[in-house]
Order: sequence, then C-alpha cells, then structure tokens
Amino acid sequence: MELKHVVLTPELYDYLIAHGTPPDPVLTEIEERTKEFGRYQIMQTVPEQGALLHMLTKLIGARKAIEIGTFTGYSSVCIARALPKDGQLLCCDVSEEWTRVARDAWEKAGVTDRVELVIGPALDTLRSLPQESDVDLAFLDADKVNYWAYFEELLLRVRPNGLIIVDNTLFQGEVVNPDTEHESARLVDAFNERLAADDRVEVVMLPIHDGITLVRKLS
Repeated sequence: MELKHVVLTPELYDYLIAHGTPPDPVLTEIEERTKEFGRYQIMQTVPEQGALLHMLTKLIGARKAIEIGTFTGYSSVCIARALPKDGQLLCCDVSEEWTRVARDAWEKAGVTDRVELVIGPALDTLRSLPQESDVDLAFLDADKVNYWAYFEELLLRVRPNGLIIVDNTLFQGEVVNPDTEHESARLVDAFNERLAADDRVEVVMLPIHDGITLVRKLS
C-alpha cells in the first residue's frame, strides 16, 4: 500500500505554526529566557506540543494533573491554564535554576495557585503519593533511563480513561536505527516496545516534533 504522508520541511513547519493558535507573551518570554541555557534549550516544549497539551487537558476535563520534567515551564503553563480554577498540577523537577523561569511564568500566567513544584527525584515524589487512581492527566518528559519506572508509578495513579502523554518517543528518528550510538534512543525504543504490548492501555504515537505518545488507561 502506498503511504500517504508529508515530509515536514522548514517552510511547511512555519506554515503549521502560523495556522494554529499562536503562543501568547508569557509563552514567548519562556522561549526567550530558555535560550539563556544554551544547549539545554533543546529540552523546551515547542509551540505545537504546548497547544496540544492545552487542548487535550481541556478535552478530557482534567482537574488533577502531574508533570514529570518541568524545565523552564512551557508545558506546565499550557496544562495549568487548561485546568479549572480549583485544579491541581504537580510538577516534578530536579533543578532550582531552570524552574525559577517556570515560577515567574506561572505568576505571569495567573496559575500559581494551581501549581505545586517539588524539587527532587521524581520517582521519590511519585512513590510518596497515594495510589488513589484520581489523576486525570500526566505528562512525562524527563530522563529516559527511568521512563518505564515513571510510567508504572503514573499508571497506578491515573484514573481509568485518564491520559498519560509521553514526549520524545521518536528520539530524533534514532529509534529505528539499529546501529544508533544514542543510549537514550535505545532506552526509548525499549520503552515503546513494552508500551505497545501492554494490555492495560491504548496507545497512539504521533509524529509531532520529536514524537509524542498518547496513552489511555483502560481500567
């Protein structure tokens, strides 16, 4: 069967961004301040991902969310803005330096009262939470060596029909390269294989930016 797909050229990417809801000044400022971190700026959520996170949070009516890997706050602003006024977003990160930008952004976006930031190993934070299966949405965008461990802890706490969103699941296209020298690419590939075979969830992988996978908990 002939595949119908589009190669995303720089011109087509610009078109894609121009024909979606544009980032507002808060998000634009996050992008500018993140550039100060040099090579680490590649970790920032891009506009089309942020818009998707915001829309999905709204669509499922999420009230309680968790983010693993907050960095400078782009994704957390997108999620928190989509929560109701009494909603709650738990952000897990290990860097006070990076999350200072996020704290400023939460204040400017008017969502500080919806966000709790915990600095420390995310696995410790997750394991300290009750296993109540009351989380509506989780976004996983952190170190790849712990992806499966994070996923298992999140799955225990996400409600049936809740959503786990996993970033970097195509890892620069290296997941299909058997000779890749990227250890993270091999880890992500192994994660993807386990996830696709997991009968506890329904999975859709989207070729957005570096790959983003939507995981619906079945029961």
